[in-house]
Amino acid sequence: MSSLSSSLPITSLTIPGTHNTCSITGGAIPKCQDWNLPTQLGNGIRFLDIRLNGLAGTAHEMGLYHGPVYMYKRYQDVLSDCRSFLRSNPGEVVVMRIKNEQSGGNKLNAEEFKRRFNWHLDDPSMGFRSLFWTNPSWPTLGQARGKVVLLTDFTHDWATLRWHDNCDIQDQYNVSDDAKRRAIVAHFDKAFYDHSTSKMFINFTSTAKGPIPNPSIGAEKILPSVYTYLDPRRNQRARFGIVPMDFPNYRTDILDLLINKNFI
Repeated sequence: MSSLSSSLPITSLTIPGTHNTCSITGGAIPKCQDWNLPTQLGNGIRFLDIRLNGLAGTAHEMGLYHGPVYMYKRYQDVLSDCRSFLRSNPGEVVVMRIKNEQSGGNKLNAEEFKRRFNWHLDDPSMGFRSLFWTNPSWPTLGQARGKVVLLTDFTHDWATLRWHDNCDIQDQYNVSDDAKRRAIVAHFDKAFYDHSTSKMFINFTSTAKGPIPNPSIGAEKILPSVYTYLDPRRNQRARFGIVPMDFPNYRTDILDLLINKNFI
């Protein structure tokens, strides 16, 4: 992003992302990624899907979870990873969805989630508020460089960008493979033909269908069709918005195609 015009709205870009960004352990069902967060950032991922519950045995901390399964990473570790990356790459921007996972024995009610989230931003031992863009409107690249753009998916009364209000989302995950492929293509087309920059288009490629969902198998089935859509359009300038994926390392050629959309 560092070489792109600072006047560009970030909603006019194509941004690779990950679904359940920190779900790198726990077995076949909860595991959605092979790359850890620093590796994702180093390979061009700029949207992070961060899902939090309370961290057992602590009064203020939150941990990364996929449902009730703890991913052995604390939220402050995520923020430290992002801060380190952005200090080394001040021309870049990270968009971060924060979701209250509300699952398992460590789930938090709305008020406690807000309190713990604010603790990470404002407590002297944390102090991450300056890392964030917290305004309720999408920024330009120039406004957001060196920052994490906060996208909230939890109950609160703050003036921030909100997951359901400020985005146009395709996240059909419990559907047939063919239905998922059609949904992805339709959302790519919708983003391409809609020239408004007031909302961010978000097009999940991830699936979790059936009684025993397996994100790895889903990625193996769905990602080739994403490449099939993008490859004939490799020389076409396009805004596709955020594209969160499971296991983007399976098809780094898709990452390259998405990133290159911004430079045509």
